[in-house]
Amino acid sequence: MIGNRVVVTGLSTITPLGNDLETTWRNMLAGKSGVGPITQFDTTNFATKIAGSVKGFDPEQYMDIKQARRMDTFTQYAVACSKMLMDDSGFEITPDNADRVGTMIGVGLGGLHTIEVNHSKMLQSGPKRITPFFIPVLIANMAAGQVSIFLGARGPNLCTTSACASGLHAIGYAYTDIMLGRADAFICGGSESTITSLGIAGFNVMKALSTRNDDPERASRPFDRDRDGFVMGEGCGLMLLESLETAKARGAKILAEVVGFGASADAYHMAAPPENGDGMARSMRATLKEANVEPSVVAHINCHATSTPAGDMCEVRAIKTVFGEHAPKIALTANKSLFGHLLGGAGGVETVIMVKSMVESLVPPTINLENPDPEMDLDCVTATRKLDMPYALSNSFGFGGTNCSVLMKKFDG
Repeated sequence: MIGNRVVVTGLSTITPLGNDLETTWRNMLAGKSGVGPITQFDTTNFATKIAGSVKGFDPEQYMDIKQARRMDTFTQYAVACSKMLMDDSGFEITPDNADRVGTMIGVGLGGLHTIEVNHSKMLQSGPKRITPFFIPVLIANMAAGQVSIFLGARGPNLCTTSACASGLHAIGYAYTDIMLGRADAFICGGSESTITSLGIAGFNVMKALSTRNDDPERASRPFDRDRDGFVMGEGCGLMLLESLETAKARGAKILAEVVGFGASADAYHMAAPPENGDGMARSMRATLKEANVEPSVVAHINCHATSTPAGDMCEVRAIKTVFGEHAPKIALTANKSLFGHLLGGAGGVETVIMVKSMVESLVPPTINLENPDPEMDLDCVTATRKLDMPYALSNSFGFGGTNCSVLMKKFDG
């Protein structure tokens, strides 16, 4: 690492397991599933009828109804999370520091809700009947844009859109900007809400989704021999990154230190990784190299592990390639078993959970791992485990062959 040291000083989530981090965390430790029948639309003609839906979210707790109506759901989640994040971190944006506070929120698909509703209006009533806010509401960067507006953050304001790696890319590049002195703090992570008829249909025709409709809570089963596809989820996960100097100057509680970020491309296929997981391995290697640490220091990996037949074992092979003899000693977990795959929001939520794990010295379980894949001979945590984690790694990979990893270190002053 060169330049400024970068630390984590705040966390927030909205997930299918709870509309705040503490509720989500408690339910994760209890091994509860957030997956159930889809209620947002009629699934009669759909192969998949289940998803990990956010439950009971009320945007008016965080904004007025007029503001909420001018946001797609993924943006509402981001604004709500950003307000919880400011409360958690104790960070105050003022006229004196606003220009040095950035916003970077990854979104994979954007406003599918808005697209579907307005397309239907246009077909039924003509092109003049769609909302004049149609374009600004649906675009992926509006999550970061609205958070910037609501909080008054006037530093760099952008969106990373890299499929299911979007949220972790945002964290990685926000870390890089602070390290290089381009900002003093960043609100970063990922948000997504695409449990719509078009979203489910699109992944169904790819045969990417689980069709275990008769047993929703057991449908998402990363690393299990009987996995049959991922379960779509929704939600948001944000963290506040600051330079160590800024955090210390305000007396912030420091949760962890970001010490490495790596990214790579498969250059192989638009929707499938190479069987050997080469690109995944290269992103992990690059992360360890930037941190200037040996693979043997890593105690925990929060895996991408989506519960797809091909992808899970590619990640296992990549971990074995990078960590060698140390690989079986690493405690792995797959959060998607609990609440599904949040697409662009996944890396944000899962990295927040990883930091929470480091702070609490607890690894949440991977549920539904009943018959491990024959290749899955690593240590996957299946019951909440007490574990000291000096270093922990988060992985996210996505369509287009995009891969990234972030390494966190327990803060030691």
